[in-house]
Amino acid sequence: MKAKAIFCWSGGKDSSLALYRALQDPELEIVALLTTLNQTFRRISMHGVREELLDRQAQSIGLPLIKMFVAEGSNAEYEKNMEALLSEYKEKGVSKVIFGDIFLEDLRAYREQNLSKVGITAEFPLWKEDTAQLIGEFFSLGFRTVICCVNDAYLGEESAGAELSQEFIKALPANVDPCGENGEYHTFCFAGPVFKAPVDFTIGEKVYRPLELKTADGDAGETKGFWFCELL
Repeated sequence: MKAKAIFCWSGGKDSSLALYRALQDPELEIVALLTTLNQTFRRISMHGVREELLDRQAQSIGLPLIKMFVAEGSNAEYEKNMEALLSEYKEKGVSKVIFGDIFLEDLRAYREQNLSKVGITAEFPLWKEDTAQLIGEFFSLGFRTVICCVNDAYLGEESAGAELSQEFIKALPANVDPCGENGEYHTFCFAGPVFKAPVDFTIGEKVYRPLELKTADGDAGETKGFWFCELL
């Protein structure tokens, strides 16, 4: 009997590759996508992608979409909302939540701790794999994605709005993970084997948002803000 699972969907490349693998797993039944959005701006948290484009992705993928809205953006609010939502779906037979995380140990522990409160387990299809190989697999499968957000400690304005390519990955600075796993950049995936048809969008203006980002060790690093590319 297949385990019923919800897929935690960010709309980006890691999510897309992890979803592709999860859909190939004969022991899993993906019953829905789950995405966290900012309640005020109706955008995917961190990525800044509009709700309308998220809807188009889900429609093309062909899975129901669960939207979890957060207003404050605090961990406490996120945890409370997630616990309530997953408790509801556990009663419907969901036993797993799937994530596209690759190597951030603290984030994995945080997710597992939250899920344990409702008796649900986490799955990480990409866990501990080489990120250079993962991005190569992403391209070889025919996925296409555009960069929607960059951390200015690592990349500049010119990267926002660019379509991700092998050439882009090869030109990355040495301190940038090929998959942007440390938050160096985020993407919006619009074509590939999980989509029935490409997701239509147009590139809009670039917006800079200053932000002081403190890392786990208390070092604010060189991050002054993020460049977002409006996708319309």
